[in-house]
Amino acid sequence: MRLLHTSDWHLGRTLHGVNLHEAQSAVLERICELVEDPPDGVPVDAVLVAGDVYDRGVPPVESVQLFERTLSRLSAVTTVVVTSGNHDSAIRLGYGAGLFRDTIRMVTDLGQLDLPVLLEDSDGVRAAVYGIPYLDPDHARAALAKGGEPLPRSHQAVVGAACDRIRADLKGRPGVRSVVLAHAFVAGAEPSDSERSIMVGGVDRVAGTVFAGIDYAALGHLHGPQAPESAAGSVVRYSGSPLRYSFSEQDHTKVVLLVDLDASGPARVTPVEVTQPRAMASLRGCLDELLESPEHAAAEDAWVRVTVTDRVRPDSLMDRLKSRFPYALQVFHEPEGAVERTRGGTTAVSERDARELGADFIAYVTKTEASEGEVDVFEAGYEGAVKAQHLAEAQEVA
Repeated sequence: MRLLHTSDWHLGRTLHGVNLHEAQSAVLERICELVEDPPDGVPVDAVLVAGDVYDRGVPPVESVQLFERTLSRLSAVTTVVVTSGNHDSAIRLGYGAGLFRDTIRMVTDLGQLDLPVLLEDSDGVRAAVYGIPYLDPDHARAALAKGGEPLPRSHQAVVGAACDRIRADLKGRPGVRSVVLAHAFVAGAEPSDSERSIMVGGVDRVAGTVFAGIDYAALGHLHGPQAPESAAGSVVRYSGSPLRYSFSEQDHTKVVLLVDLDASGPARVTPVEVTQPRAMASLRGCLDELLESPEHAAAEDAWVRVTVTDRVRPDSLMDRLKSRFPYALQVFHEPEGAVERTRGGTTAVSERDARELGADFIAYVTKTEASEGEVDVFEAGYEGAVKAQHLAEAQEVA
């Protein structure tokens, strides 16, 4: 049996103010092509989407339409199982689930988590696919309690309770392979800058061993593909997001995971790269070097983050950078040899020497020690301003 594992589409997300709809359409097109025309000819029996379909609870109309088109296209050739993540509105994402065709299974209600989607491939391999929607401990600790006191207020407790229910159901299904979709932060995995914190009570992680007894755990939430530690016999994987959503992900190779399950034995996982619509790069240097050096040619069509190191912030900095890097999204000014000046005392500005005041001001703006010439210019300007103020005051009195 072959499954395709993906997660964290975040439809509707922007990147530093840039609308990502076209980029998201491109990567979802790639996923559809992989399912419709598998690279090795082995058909995909189900697509697993492990949460965060949308980036927020009320997504833009164009994102809803993109999801609808993608879901329709995938479900025409395979079964699609979708769970909700911490960014999704579970109620909105799951709306109409009871009306969908059998090849579209939306699992957004925690009351469904031990009611599996049953699959069987052409070779007779059977699998039970369980979806665990994102579990907010404050709500799930009561809903998943077996009676009496609520569960402890932690992700470990609620995800563990959900897996206990799944293992209990599996006991009545001998010879069936088990797959769980879950949206959680598993200990030992590495986050990036683009995930929203799910910390509760100072803790946001669950142990990978919580999925003990499950053949394959298809995880969502973290945006980098990775394999956290798990119990013996279980394969636990993050597919990561199919699109880069922050500069901390610029070196990620974005993938979907093809998961092969035989009648017995461990799941076999094969990553398939998802080509990115636009590269990402971080550049650093003085402005002239950035604008002229041929070594930055590859970044001209990339989304870039630029740190300019000139001693004084250049004029029209963003416009000049965009003349070469039209997709520059972030620009920082960090002068080489910057110094941190500490200001002591509580002397009023009006009582301070003009040269001292100027030196402090120039160092604050440029983050470097002021030169004598710069202080001279400041002092002259300061004295001119004081004279002008005195003249204006005299005229008002007159």
